[in-house]
Parts: sequence; structure tokens; C-alpha cells
Amino acid sequence: MSTVSVARALLVTTRPRQWIKNLLVAAAPMAAGVIGRPVVLEKVLIAFVAFVLASSAVYVVNDLLDLEIDRTHPKKRRRPLASGALPVPVARVAAPVFGVLALAVAATCNWALVGLTAIYLVSSLMYSIRLKHEAILDLAFIVIGFLLRALAGAVAADVRTSTWFVLTTGIGALFVIAGKRYAELELAERGLTTARPVLRHYTVSFLRFVWTMAAAALLVTYSLWAFSVGSGVEDSLWSQLSVLPFLLVLLRYALIIDRGDAGEPEEIVLSDRLLLGLAVCWLVLLVGGVYL
Repeated sequence: MSTVSVARALLVTTRPRQWIKNLLVAAAPMAAGVIGRPVVLEKVLIAFVAFVLASSAVYVVNDLLDLEIDRTHPKKRRRPLASGALPVPVARVAAPVFGVLALAVAATCNWALVGLTAIYLVSSLMYSIRLKHEAILDLAFIVIGFLLRALAGAVAADVRTSTWFVLTTGIGALFVIAGKRYAELELAERGLTTARPVLRHYTVSFLRFVWTMAAAALLVTYSLWAFSVGSGVEDSLWSQLSVLPFLLVLLRYALIIDRGDAGEPEEIVLSDRLLLGLAVCWLVLLVGGVYL
């Protein structure tokens, strides 16, 4: 087994497609209107790299813990560790190295970012080791992971976050993850995939209730935040208008969830053209509310 093939297998294990989640570190600086400043952009980049490394460590640990289960799974058995493309000893060394590098990178920014990165590592490891098998807590700890990413960007750039921004981030994460679990359970009940263990504790109706409730709450918190952007009515008009495409994004994603197709959120965002177009319209209006 060549060094290049092992390195490639290790990269695949770190889930590069999932790195898109770490772009959330740019949300608070962008909302504060300071993302364009070179110093702020540099700090946001540091936070992004720190969380890419931290999440990579967690993914490697997760695959090590689920090794035997993944080997019997029709899809997950093709993962590098389960298939043997990535040797177990290499993964055991890589995981702590990624974790230490994440903290080291965060330390080049400030100690607050180090603290949040450490909390993310600890909470994510708790999730991987035990809490991903506990109903409700599995949802809560994924939401915590998203919140820590958003807060990391804020502390890295030294910007304040509003209550509505934090609530929108957390509830938005709950909407997405509940939709993902709903889609997974739907497919499992149709016999199209193997259900993860925690889904034994859920029902389709309960998960539908969670993502429906989250969608309603998300629209409210986002609207309250959007109407608070800017110093006056005219300044915040663009962000106020962004509520409409935001609602359409929610409706489109809810349709995808209801069809049982929301099992891979990152793939949906990149492959559904209508959803992507609506998201671009929303982002343009939001950026306009902040910068114009």
C-alpha cells in the first residue's frame, strides 16, 4: 500500500464534502459587515481551518468506533477504514494529530477561539462515543456543533452576535438535522437503506413534528433578525426583503424532506438548482442589507 493511496484514503475519511459546514464561521463577521476587512478575513480563515482540522479528527474517531458496524453496511463498507484502504494504526495516529493541529491553528488567532475549538472537540467526541445513540441528545449535540462554528467566527473576528442570530443558527441546524433523520427513517422503513441505531427510538410522525416546528420557529427568528439589520428603515430594507426568498428556501427544502430525499443535506444544496437559485437570491438581499 503506497503512501499516496493511504494519504488519499485519509483525506476521504475526513469528509471534504462536509467541510462546507465550517463556512458557518463566516456568518457572524458577514452579518456584522466586516468580512471584507483583510484582518478579519484572515482571522475567519484561521477559524475555518481550525474547524476543518477539528471536524476531521472527529470523523476519523467516528469511523474507528463504527468500524465493525460499517463493514456490514451496504454503503458504509466502502469507507476507507471499513474497506481496508486506510490502515487502522494510521487512523489512530491521525485523529489526535488533527485535534492538536486544530488547537494550534486556533491559538494563532486568540484564546477564545482555542476554547471554542476545544469545546467542539470534546462535545463531538462525546457525541461519537455515546450520545449519537441517545434520542433527542443526538439532535441537540449536532445543533451545538453548528452553534460553536458560528460563535467561533464571531470570537475570531471579535464581533458581537445578536440573540436572534444565535437562535436562527441553532434552530436552522435543528431543522436540517431533523429533516435528515426523517429522510433516513423513511428510507429505512421502505427497506431502501439500513437505519442508524438511534432511529429505533424515533417515529416518522415525531421527526415530522420536530422539523415542522423548527421550520416555523426558524422563519420567526430569522424575520426578527432580518428586521434588526441596519441602523434605519431604509438601511435594512434589503434584509427585510430577504425574508421572502428565505421562506421559499424553507418551503423548497421542506418539500425535499417530505419526499424523503434529505438524507445528504450538503449534496442537496449543491445539486438542487431551484434551491440553489433561491439561496443565492436570499444571500444577495441579505448582503445588500448589511453593506448597502
